[in-house]
Parts: sequence; structure tokens; C-alpha cells
Amino acid sequence: MIISSEAHPLKATTATRRPAGWKVLTLAALLLASGGPGFAAYAQDLEAGRTETALAVVTVPTAAQSPSASAVSTSGQYLQERFELQLAASPSKGEFVTAVAKLLQTGSAQPAELAATNPFTDVAADDPLYEAAAALHGQGILSSGALQGQAALTQGTAVYIALKAAGLKELAYTYPEAKAHAALARLGIADSEAYGLTRQAAQELAAAADTGLLAPAQQAAFQPSAPATGAFAEELLERLLSIRGESKRYIGYSDDADIFSKVHAAFDTHNLIQVPELQAIVDEALKQGLVTGYNLKDDRYTAHFDESRALTYGHSDLTHAIQLIGLLRSENLQAKVQLEPKTSAFLYLKEWGEPQQSDDYKVVQIENGNYIAYAKEYDLAFEFDTLEQKDHFNRVITAYAKKDSEDEPGLIAGSWWQPLYYSLRKQPDYIEIANNRIDQGHYYAQSFSLTEDAKEITEGLKKIKPGVKVNSYHFWVDEPFYHYLLGEHK
Repeated sequence: MIISSEAHPLKATTATRRPAGWKVLTLAALLLASGGPGFAAYAQDLEAGRTETALAVVTVPTAAQSPSASAVSTSGQYLQERFELQLAASPSKGEFVTAVAKLLQTGSAQPAELAATNPFTDVAADDPLYEAAAALHGQGILSSGALQGQAALTQGTAVYIALKAAGLKELAYTYPEAKAHAALARLGIADSEAYGLTRQAAQELAAAADTGLLAPAQQAAFQPSAPATGAFAEELLERLLSIRGESKRYIGYSDDADIFSKVHAAFDTHNLIQVPELQAIVDEALKQGLVTGYNLKDDRYTAHFDESRALTYGHSDLTHAIQLIGLLRSENLQAKVQLEPKTSAFLYLKEWGEPQQSDDYKVVQIENGNYIAYAKEYDLAFEFDTLEQKDHFNRVITAYAKKDSEDEPGLIAGSWWQPLYYSLRKQPDYIEIANNRIDQGHYYAQSFSLTEDAKEITEGLKKIKPGVKVNSYHFWVDEPFYHYLLGEHK
């Protein structure tokens, strides 16, 4: 059933007018105060479409249009930002081995247990390099014998290690001699024997070229025995992550011709997230009044964008998401787009009436007669082409996606009084708040709060579940949402 926000029976209640200092917000709870769609069904906003406003539109040049625009982050910057990993300008083999082991530990595949016997003839068990090298040996990435960790890393060695770490070695070993030689010819290697390549090495290089593990620009100047620069090794590492499905995740770009159908598909094919053991902790926090809501998310959909150019925008209305991307296009803002599924949980008071349930909205009655409601929502993660475009996003939302009065014309559908978007990096005109997160496998529950309330929430969660690990960290949110945390519903 579609319900107009103007007709929703809960609109006139004061249930969402939180006192100053209320601790946490769930996006579903925001719907009442926003004048947006009701809890039982996400209504499409019936207000008029975008009209002329007095605010001038500022067009931000793209990176291609403006020589002064910030350049896209390099592989090295991405690895340093996400993994705190930075290679030397001329890395050693041991440094590359350590970097690969670190990346694999952050992914879904954990290194094998260390061998009972040291497989290396030149690395002692108490050597700082040993643990990383032995872990890669356990996965078949490194062979027994002399590791030569202090030697300069060559381009060929970097590719051999990266290919096995990427999980491509079986593919490589399917290559017959003629197929391998054809791929090597594209690398400028007409005679593999002249380069001292074994059949296995030739197969691995060929597969690296064909799969794109070795980037086209790297292929043009590839020399197996030449020293590998830090930049060469870092690009290999980022492509390794991509092949393993552990790099940036996104459904497309904001200016893709099919981006709207991709957003529809991403939202429509996800259901409510249910994690009973994890929910038991945060549901109890709801019952105790420690928090007023929380989100459930699946880390397998996390975008892993460059934090310096990334923003996350939360909402519930799919029409709003479609129009928001159209708005970005109309303002010449280009960005990678990832839709991260989310379920928001909040208290639904019994005096609000009998809740109407659907596949995307469930309620469970609790001891005092109230309910805990679970609503399907989403986060849109954006990685903008430039820092300037990220900065401009705030002005665009203020002009066309933030309500300042009832029935305000010139806004996209489903606009809220207090839109929610945030940056993990400090951002001009944004305000610092806290996130309080509990992980269970690839799922996690999170609740946003004022920074001064984070300690109390963390301690309360640990009382509910002794031993639970709460990851509380700070980030930066748009000013209207911060005021909502203070209890200002408009």
C-alpha cells in the first residue's frame, strides 16, 4: 500500500522528537521527523518535481576538464589508506612477501598454519620475515628453499608471487606452449629461453598478461629480470585484491547508461538482514533504552572506496536513490556507486497502532507491548572523481534534497528534513560523531551517537554481552543530521 507522507497517521505524533543528547539514530526512525514515507510502507513522495529555485547552480569541472582538479588516488595511496601499507621506491622481495601476506590476512582466505618444519634455508624462525613467508608457503605461493628476502624484487618475481596469491595458478598451468608464447609476445618476449624462463614461469607470465593482473601499461615495458619499482608492485597488489574480490566494490558509475537499472536490481534483490545472535545483543540495548535504534549490514557489500574522496548516503526510498543519481549527473558530479543493503531496527510504540508488515518491514512484539521493527533500507556509497566534487555534494544536497518547510517545491522525491551522509575523513562543514559497531562474521550492527555518548553505549553493550568487542570510532556527518542527534527534528 502506498501512503502519502501528508496522510500518514503518525505524522502528528511527538514520538520522534528526541530530547537533547539522545544517543543513536536509525534511518527508519528518521522517516517520521522527515515528513517522509511511513513505517509500514515506503511511500513515494507526492510533492512536485524539481522546479526553479533562487539558489544558483554551481557546475563543478570534472578531472578531465580542469587541470587543477585533484588527481585520482594511485594504487599506493589506496593501499596506504586502507591497509596502512606503503612499499619502498625499490622494494626487496621480503618486503613484497610481507605485503602480500598482510593483504591475504585481511581477506576471506586466512593464511595456512605455519609448517612444523622451517621450509626456508636462509630465514630463521625468529626472523621478522618468517611468519609472512611461512604463511605464503603454506598456501603454495612460495616454494621451499632459499627465499632470498633481502634481494631486490624483480618484475618477474613480483608477478609470480602475485599470480599465485590471486588464485590463478591452475589457470596458468593449462597454457600449452604455443598459447603461452603468443601471450609472451605481447610482452615483448619473443623467445622465453633467451630470458631464462622455465615453462612454468612462461605460463604464469602469460596468464598474468591475459587476465590483466599485469596492467596494460606494465606489459608495454615489462622485463622479467628488471628491478620492480614500488609503484609497479603496488599496482600488482591492487589488481591482486580485485581478482580476489577484495578491492573496491561498486555496481557502476553515476554516468553509466545502465546505472539506474543496476541500482534497482541491487535494491530489489536484497531482503531484510537477520542475524539472530547479533540482534539479541542490540535488541536488548533497545529494550533498555541504551540506544533508540541500530543498523544491520553485511560487510561483503562494503565499497572499500578511497576515504579521501568517498561519502556514504543513507535512505530508504528507492525513488530517492534514482533521483539522487540523476541529480549528481545534472550537476556534473561523477562517482563510482555502490549500493550497500541495510536493515534498520527501532522501537515501534503500541500507541502508534497495529503495524502493517511486509517482506521489507517486520515487527516483533516485546514484553511491554511495544514492538521492535525491522525495515529494509540502503546506503549509497560514492567515490567522487575529485575532492572538489566531494565538497560540492554538500551544497547540492542542501539545495535539492533537504526539506526546510512543508510542501517545499524544487526537491527530489523523498527528501528529508535531516538527510544523512557522512565521510570517514574530516570534511569541511561536517561535524564529528561516533559509530558503535559490533561484528559477527561478515555481518555487523552499528549505531550512530554523539561522541560524548559513545563510552556509555560501549559499556552498556558489554554489560549485556560480557566479552563482546565494540568498535567505537569517530567520523564526520552533515550538519543537519548532527542537529537531529541533538533532538532537533527539523
